[in-house]
Amino acid sequence: MENKLKTEDIPAGWVGGFSTSNPAFAYPTPNLTSLPMPDNMLNIDRLQRQQAVKWPEFSWETEMGKPDPKRCYQMFAPDISRIGYTNTGRVYSIICPQQGITSPILGTLNVEVTVTGTRGWVNEDNKELAADMGVVGKIWFSPPKGEVNPILKGIQDLLWSKLKGSSYPFPSTKAQAITVTTHKVGEPDQPVFPLSKGQSTGFPIPDFAKHEEEAWSVGNLEVQIGPIIKTGFPLVDKFNELIMDIFNLGSGNMLQEKNILTWNVWFTAPQLVDKNEWARHAWKWRQSIDADHGSPEGPGTIARYYDGTPFKASFSSLEKGLLKEGENEFFTIKKEEEGKLLNYLENIEGEGKNDIMSIIKNL
Repeated sequence: MENKLKTEDIPAGWVGGFSTSNPAFAYPTPNLTSLPMPDNMLNIDRLQRQQAVKWPEFSWETEMGKPDPKRCYQMFAPDISRIGYTNTGRVYSIICPQQGITSPILGTLNVEVTVTGTRGWVNEDNKELAADMGVVGKIWFSPPKGEVNPILKGIQDLLWSKLKGSSYPFPSTKAQAITVTTHKVGEPDQPVFPLSKGQSTGFPIPDFAKHEEEAWSVGNLEVQIGPIIKTGFPLVDKFNELIMDIFNLGSGNMLQEKNILTWNVWFTAPQLVDKNEWARHAWKWRQSIDADHGSPEGPGTIARYYDGTPFKASFSSLEKGLLKEGENEFFTIKKEEEGKLLNYLENIEGEGKNDIMSIIKNL
């Protein structure tokens, strides 16, 4: 990999050696199980160096199991995630990417790959790394600053009337996000999976998803999507399943159960860690993608197929003949969402239900 950044531009202080401190850590199959795997944010005070992930390039099949699965490629919001380590190269923390998709009825649905724990090493001398991670997907609403979505507010009030006196985890904030489990591919009981050197293999990667000229190095991850974690409240769990259906409708089944999500993390050159800045950065992005859905370096890209064509959703209503081929895609997604929401509301009784249904139908 060519990179124009000169060696003398890398900050002093690199010592190295941790990657070779145990023969089991070596490629081709790094074994990191001798290391503890603490909470991802527990050891910020030990961080000394970092590499930022300026280009988090994701990929997944939009029609899993079909002869032509229509693989998609999308860069999440840039420069949110980074890997932090010591001068010897021991990894203690990884901040992962976020992205937002727009729902015509519900507003912005945020998705974050949230790290639960990590362990591993970085070697600046040869630009390699190896780490183990545990992650969950988080989905939550993020309305524009100062605005309230009347449909979400109405459904929330309607559910509250059924759940008075309980702690109601409506996914209107990241703290109450829908949690999607992940695991190592083909191993549902193994929540830990590797971050490995190099790009993903097993499928072609388009040029627009590569950053070989700009990046310092690259690593790759691969997880299989598991079920969402139940809240214990049947009405809330039903609502969360509905939201996942709507999210997958707009994202091309990115978090469809059993689907495989891969991403290449393209790093910028090493920098020194300002521990206070790291903590502020981590706290900010743990709360939300931002009040107005911003990111440090602007938004990510739209989802595209290998040839660069923008992703087009597959609509069940179109297949059932309820909508005409060639209709506006935004309108088609809106009608699909409307149908799913109305079906959900049909099973709930309470004051305000008819008002919510009327708002949806008149949008």
